[in-house]
Order: sequence, then structure tokens, then C-alpha cells
Amino acid sequence: MIFRQAWHIFWKDLLMEWRSKQTISSMLIFAIMVVVVFAFAFQPTRELTKAVFPGMVWVAFVFSGILGLNRAFVSEKQQDCLMGLIMAPLDRSSIYFGKVLGTVFLMGFIELVALPLFFIFFDYRVQGSLLLLVLVIFLGTLGFATVGTFLAALAANARSSELLLPLILFPILVPVLIASVKATGIVLTGGEIKELMSWIRVLGVYDLIFMIVPFLLFEYVLEV
Repeated sequence: MIFRQAWHIFWKDLLMEWRSKQTISSMLIFAIMVVVVFAFAFQPTRELTKAVFPGMVWVAFVFSGILGLNRAFVSEKQQDCLMGLIMAPLDRSSIYFGKVLGTVFLMGFIELVALPLFFIFFDYRVQGSLLLLVLVIFLGTLGFATVGTFLAALAANARSSELLLPLILFPILVPVLIASVKATGIVLTGGEIKELMSWIRVLGVYDLIFMIVPFLLFEYVLEV
């Protein structure tokens, strides 16, 4: 029941975004700008560039994602839609899961565009498994979306929510960022599977924690 309601909320947000294209366009432009700036700032042939490549990729993903998170609840509040969702006969946790789905979808689209551009501009070839790379990016994106959506709802009622969200998000996001960058680097260089699996477990535990905790607390966050 909750997931059906979450799907309807996700679909509603998707239709609104399809009509306006405000969020996806700003995220896409930002991601492309990051790729271009890094491409001109670093020489693709240098070993140092290869070493920091995973970090550059996740910088583009995360900062583009923050642009989407800032709009996730602020737009609802501006049009009084959030109050309508709260008063609607649905589980409030479904609002959270619907917003998480929307964030994952938007970031997934950005990643599909930005990652190939990184490979092209830096002449980078994946030495590991593409399926493992997709898994790592998905787990990292899910971790970002789960904690980011929860904190975006918490910051939505603040006067300067666009400034507050990054301040409270980045400290909590450190574990998933480190794990994502490390795991991505291992996959790209064809590193040891054992080391990769340890980072994947970190991502899995992080994702699980930040799906359970908001599920239990999201109802109270909306009342703040």
C-alpha cells in the first residue's frame, strides 16, 4: 500500500517536472559544466588525473543532486501542495519514498549523461565490470537520495533552506561519499573484488539505515 502511494507521488512529480523541466535542466547544465571545467583543469594523460577521476565523477553527481533536492519540497511548499499531501488519506512515509524515487530517477538521468562525457573527455576506459560500476553508482545514488530527501524535508520550512540543506547534508553524507568514491575507483581500475565488496557492504548498510530511520521519523519531520 505504501509503495503504491509512493509510486503515485513519484509519478505526479515526474509529470510536473516534464511540464516545467526546471530541475532537470539546471541539474544537467551544472553536471556538463563540471565535466568541461575538470576536463580543461586536468590533463587527461597524467596519472594524477586517473587517480582523482572517481572523485571528480562523484562531485558532479552530488552537487547536481543537491540542486534537485533543493526543489523537492520547496516547490511543494510554494504551491501549498505539501499541506495537501499531509492532509490526504495516505501514509506519510509514502511521501518520503515517492520523493526518494524522484531523486534517484533524476540523478540516474544525469549520471547517464555525465558519466559517458567524463569517459570521452578524459579518454578513460573501464578495466573492471560495467555491471559492478552500475551497482556501485546505484547504491551511492540511493544513499544520497535517502538521507538527502529526509534532510530536505527537515530544511524545507527554514527561511534559507537552500543554504541550510548542504550544511546539514554533507557531514552525514561523508560515509557514503567515501565508500562510493573508493568503490568506483576499484571498479574502474579492475581492483580486487574482496576490497570492493567491503565498500559495497558499507554502502548497503548505509542505505538500509537511512531507509529505516526516515520511515520511522518522517511523519514527525513534516510537522516541524
